[in-house]
Amino acid sequence: MEEKVEQTKKPTVKALTAENEELKKQIETLKAEVNSTKDSWLRCAADFENFKKRNQETRINSYKEGKIDIIKKILVVGDTLDRAITMNLDEKTMEGIKLIARQFKETLEAEGVTEINPVGEVFDPNYHEAIMQMPKEEGETSGTVKQVF
Repeated sequence: MEEKVEQTKKPTVKALTAENEELKKQIETLKAEVNSTKDSWLRCAADFENFKKRNQETRINSYKEGKIDIIKKILVVGDTLDRAITMNLDEKTMEGIKLIARQFKETLEAEGVTEINPVGEVFDPNYHEAIMQMPKEEGETSGTVKQVF
């Protein structure tokens, strides 16, 4: 009887050893899959963070560009107010126009717009926009800003 027990133990130990080896292989395979999935997830998370940053920058730039477009369009109103101030009008009307012009300038300044006066400076297309070209006068260098609108 002891021989039968001994014979049944040996195959059981071999079977368990084989099963153990198979389980070890499965564990290694699963570890590799987990590491691959984790790496993929970390890359996706990093890509998403980069996307959010780019999207935020795009939104900020779009807002600034829209703001610039609107300011360019309403500057014409300021020019018209400045021309109206130079006209020969009655005192009350002139006072009203000056008040409106002051409010207009204060509003622009609150939005970060400042007036520049490059008269006498050399024309720089990066900062100035030319409306017309005038002949240079004696003693002036070519390309000098003469008048600002």
